[in-house]
Amino acid sequence: MSFTIQTNVSSLIAQENLRVNNDFQGRTISRLTSGYRINASGDDAAGLAVANKFRSDVAELLQGVRNANDGLSQLQIIDGGLKNISQALDRLKTLSTQSASATFTGNRATVNEEYQQLLGEIDRQAANIGLNNGGRYNKSMSVYIGGAGLTSAANAKVSFDLSGTANRVDSTALNLSGSSVGASGVELGNAQTGYVTTAQTFTIATVDSSGVATSSTFVYTAGATVTAQQAITDLNAQVAAWAPGSYQGIAFALKDGTTQKVVIGGNGAFEVIADAIDATDLVTSGITTAVSNKAMYWDEITLAAATGDHSVTFTNSAGQSRTVAISNGDSVTMIVSRMNASLSSIGVYTVQLSATAVSVQSTGAFTGTHDAAAEGGFTGVTIDDTAADTSLSATAAAELALAKVSGAVTLLGGVQGRVGAAQNKLQYAIQLAQAQINNFSAAESRIRDADMAMEAANLTKSQVLQQASLAALAQANTAPQAVLTLLRG
Repeated sequence: MSFTIQTNVSSLIAQENLRVNNDFQGRTISRLTSGYRINASGDDAAGLAVANKFRSDVAELLQGVRNANDGLSQLQIIDGGLKNISQALDRLKTLSTQSASATFTGNRATVNEEYQQLLGEIDRQAANIGLNNGGRYNKSMSVYIGGAGLTSAANAKVSFDLSGTANRVDSTALNLSGSSVGASGVELGNAQTGYVTTAQTFTIATVDSSGVATSSTFVYTAGATVTAQQAITDLNAQVAAWAPGSYQGIAFALKDGTTQKVVIGGNGAFEVIADAIDATDLVTSGITTAVSNKAMYWDEITLAAATGDHSVTFTNSAGQSRTVAISNGDSVTMIVSRMNASLSSIGVYTVQLSATAVSVQSTGAFTGTHDAAAEGGFTGVTIDDTAADTSLSATAAAELALAKVSGAVTLLGGVQGRVGAAQNKLQYAIQLAQAQINNFSAAESRIRDADMAMEAANLTKSQVLQQASLAALAQANTAPQAVLTLLRG
C-alpha cells in the first residue's frame, strides 16, 4: 500500500461506512418510531403492494360488517312488529272463538267492534314496519358486505326477498279484510262426516282487488275416514294454495256441529259451485250455487260460440251503460274477454266457470239486454241480477272468521320464517367477514409491521457501528500527518 497525502483512501472508506451506518440507523429509528417495517415504497415494493391489497380488503369488510349490522337491526325491528301482529291474531282468534259459541250471551256487536279495530291496527303496524302494499321493505333487498376470493359481484352481497303479497302482513294480504264475527256468509250444503267415496269438484269465480276476473277449480276427495271439520280444513288449504292474497279472502267453515252445514264467506264478490251433490260427496244437500255475503248482485248465463254479429248491453245501478259487440265465430272465452274489456269500467265483471257457464257480478244492481237481431251465443235475451244471500247465523260468520284467522297465522308464520332466515344469513355473513378481517389484518401485519425486538437490537448495532465509524474516520484523517515525521528527518 502506497503512502500518499493527496488521496486519503482510508478516510473515504470510513466515510462510506459511516454513511451506510447512518442510513441503517435512520431506517431503524423510523421503524421503531412508526411501528412499521415499510415506511417508503423502497423499503419493500412488492410487499407494500400485497399489504395495501390486504388493507383495502379490510376497509371494505369493516364497512360491510356495519352494513350487515344495519340490515340486521332493521330486520329485528320488522321481526318485533311481526310479533305484535302475531299477538293481535291471537286476540282475533279469541274473539272469533267467543262469538262462534251458540251459548254466548254477550253483545256480538261489541265483540265485532274490537275485532274490526284490531284489523285496523294490523294494517297500521304492517305499514309501520314497511310490509304493507307498497311498503318500504316489501321488496327484494341485498346488503353489500364484500369479501376475498369473489368470483362475481353477486357473491359480495347477502340477498333476501320480502316482496309481493306473500310477504305483506296487512289485513288484506292475510285474507282478513272484510271478515267479521257478526252475521255474514252463505250456506253451501251439508258436510258429510266419515268416508267420502267420490271426488267433488268446486269452482270459485271472483274478481280480485285490481278488477281482474278469475276462477279456479279444485277437487276434494277425502280418501279416508275424516271429520267434517277436517274436510273444511282441507278445503281451506286448497283455496289458500290457489292464489294467496288475491281470492277475496274466501274461506269455508261449518255452520254448527249439529247440522254440519258448509258455509262460505269472503271479502268481495264471488261465486261458488259444487258439482254432483249426492250421498257420496262432501256437500250432500242444499244449494249448488252460492254467492258472497257482500252487497253484490249476480247472474249466471249460458254461452256458446257466437253465430253472427250481435251485441249485448249492460246498465249498472248508476244508469251507466256499455254495449259489447260480439263477432261471428267468437268463442266463449273471447266473448268473456270482450265483456270484461267493456264492462269493467262500470263495475260489472264476468268470470267463466266452465265451457259454457259464465258468472256476471257487480257490487250494485245491473241489467243486461241482448239485441233483437240474433241471440248468438246467449241462451236468453234478458239478463236479470240476483241479490246476494245474507241469511247466515252469527256463529257461522264467526267460524268463517276463525278459519280466516287460522289461515292468517300460517301466512304470518311464513313471513316470520323468511325474516328470521334473512337475519341468520346476515349473522353468518358477519361472522365470515369478521374472520376475514382478522386474517387479512394478521397477513398485512406480517408484511407491514416492524418487529420491535429485532429493530431495538438493530438500533444498538447501528449505534455501535456509527461510533466505530466515527472513531475510524478520525484515525484515518490523522494518518497523513505521519508524512511530517519523514520531512523532519
